[in-house]
Amino acid sequence: MHRVARRTETIELAVLGLLHEGPMHGYELRKRLNLMLGWGRVLSYGSLYPTLKKMLRSSLIEETTTTALPTSRRPRIVYQVTDLGTAEFERLMSEVGPAAWEDDNFDIRFAFFGRTDMEIRLRVLEGRRTRLQERLDRVQQQLSLTEKEVDRYSAELQRHGVESAEREVQWLSDLINAERNSARATPQQ
Repeated sequence: MHRVARRTETIELAVLGLLHEGPMHGYELRKRLNLMLGWGRVLSYGSLYPTLKKMLRSSLIEETTTTALPTSRRPRIVYQVTDLGTAEFERLMSEVGPAAWEDDNFDIRFAFFGRTDMEIRLRVLEGRRTRLQERLDRVQQQLSLTEKEVDRYSAELQRHGVESAEREVQWLSDLINAERNSARATPQQ
């Protein structure tokens, strides 16, 4: 249950962020969300529409009906963010706890970092890097223990996981350094 609630909050954050760019209909939202989520993870209408309905009930978004396209008999429903939705987006983007750097949530938050304060970005990047480094250390320990006990394909898969985590830790370190260098280069008001 906790994982489902977290996924719903992640979808809400992504929808609010996308709607800040302008009103969108459900098909466009789903298409953009699937691009944000990346390959291998597809958001179904069965996940999106219940989230949109919940957001409508909470007054985070509102819907308007546009005239039907010549190729369709049904009018199109367009969603847009409300003032309450803007406040919720800002609240979610300012969180710096563990949920901010978990796998799915981090990706979505990162996509909207341009609208986030630098200190918050740094704390989220550092938290993500620490979490990945801990995971990497555990996997490397397991790899050295199990390498002799598993077949070569399992060992290759474990090595691939280690290399991927190492690349992401380096990428995060580069981003953190760029943020800090940018802060030093910008004179304080």
